[in-house]
Amino acid sequence: MSPAAEATRSGFVAVAGRPNVGKSTLVNAIVAGKVAIVSDKPQTTRRAIRGVATGPDWQLVLVDLPGVQRPRDALTERMQRCVEHELAESDAAVLVIDGTQAVGPGDRFIAARLGEGPGPVVIAVNKVDRLDRAATAAALQAASDLSPDADVFPVSARTGAGVRALVEHLVGRLGPGLFYFPPDQRSDLPEEVEIAELVREQVLARTRQEVPHAVEVSVDEISRRPGLVNVRAYVWVETESQKGILIGTGGRMVKSIGTAARRELEHELGTKVHLDLSVRVRRGWRADERLLDRLGIE
Repeated sequence: MSPAAEATRSGFVAVAGRPNVGKSTLVNAIVAGKVAIVSDKPQTTRRAIRGVATGPDWQLVLVDLPGVQRPRDALTERMQRCVEHELAESDAAVLVIDGTQAVGPGDRFIAARLGEGPGPVVIAVNKVDRLDRAATAAALQAASDLSPDADVFPVSARTGAGVRALVEHLVGRLGPGLFYFPPDQRSDLPEEVEIAELVREQVLARTRQEVPHAVEVSVDEISRRPGLVNVRAYVWVETESQKGILIGTGGRMVKSIGTAARRELEHELGTKVHLDLSVRVRRGWRADERLLDRLGIE
């Protein structure tokens, strides 16, 4: 190993947990920037989202995994293959559990799955900002019982409490190695996928029932001129009724989605954005291998 590699530490850390426990929020908190969209809907994370956190002599590549689940179609088959591949390649894993909820079968299943991986497992008990001292102690004990060999950390991904201690512990578990990404890079997602995900986040925030599961977003074109980024994007759904919901009466829903997404894009890109957003129907897209390839869902 070269002297440069021996002077730095680096590694991949898989981040897993049930829906709504705050995995993506925790990844964003560690990276100190938005690399993963946040929603209370299951299947929000469909790709392995890599967030990069870099210190003076270390680099953590955090892999926000899709939910562990039984495959039902081509989409969920790809998501499950992604989970298995990333777990096998990770140097460590973080199991995120919701401290405000009792440990359940889903937590136990994921803990067992992570325990089969090659690296150590750390448990992050999230949302402790909502707990008093006694409830926090009980949640930490339940987490310890869940995986006796795992180190347990109380954190609040929302406020940042406890996150630094978790990061320092993970860095201590890394082996020597060169940086995988430039120090100023926060994610490995192509720009068009980042933009598509930010638009999808606004769709998820405004829809219910079957619509969130049936929605995907693709970016068709990005062009730039001084002070302005032009984006043309498509929101894909599976039925005409879903399209009607997303367009809304008089186009109010799609306008609301577009306005919120544009503001988010302007914040992330640091410039004015013009967003041209259209809703299209593609029946059975979740089973369409060619479209999944195009969407970058591997």
